[in-house]
Amino acid sequence: MIDEQTDKPRSSFWKELPILLGVAILVAVLVRAFVLQTFFIPSPSMENTLKIDDRVLVNKLVYDFRSPHRGEVIVFKAPTAWSGNPDGEDFIKRVIGVPGDHVVCCDPEERLMINGKSLDEPYIFSMDGIRDKPADQEFDITVPKGRLWVMGDHRSASGDSLEHWQQSGQNITEATIPEDDVVGRAFTVFWPVSRATWLTVPDQFDGIPKP
Repeated sequence: MIDEQTDKPRSSFWKELPILLGVAILVAVLVRAFVLQTFFIPSPSMENTLKIDDRVLVNKLVYDFRSPHRGEVIVFKAPTAWSGNPDGEDFIKRVIGVPGDHVVCCDPEERLMINGKSLDEPYIFSMDGIRDKPADQEFDITVPKGRLWVMGDHRSASGDSLEHWQQSGQNITEATIPEDDVVGRAFTVFWPVSRATWLTVPDQFDGIPKP
């Protein structure tokens, strides 16, 4: 009797194992499709905030409930004109201007101005004491409804809104991305472990007034 009682649970476990594995795979697929996804960084455009081959975790659900905020690092489906890839390609940049924002370069201290407020940007790339300029030329734009003005933290190595504003002959639609094309918010670097950190919104964005 003892042998029969111990064999029965073991037999039941092996019968249920395929079901458990199937459920686990289904949950993983659903989470990846609708909630969280990992992305690796292929370019230097967000240095030194993000370095090449960093892995970030992206919240794909957050913008189902609200719009992107200034200062957040987002992943989005790049327009074909940006990527040159008709099959689509994911880009990662920082949101600088949201719909209605008036973004200007620059104030007398060479800082971007958003809605009349100067923005200090401590995250802008620097090396050996030499820091990128916030922009490589003057501009004065207003972000259209439903679109975002995005820039890389490594301004001199980023194909972003400013570059495409220049290349398109100052076409603000070509220079901005639709909010609907945002995949999600990158909220943490998780690999390599030595660089693990949260991607929080810098405090400097707190004082930016509404449009």
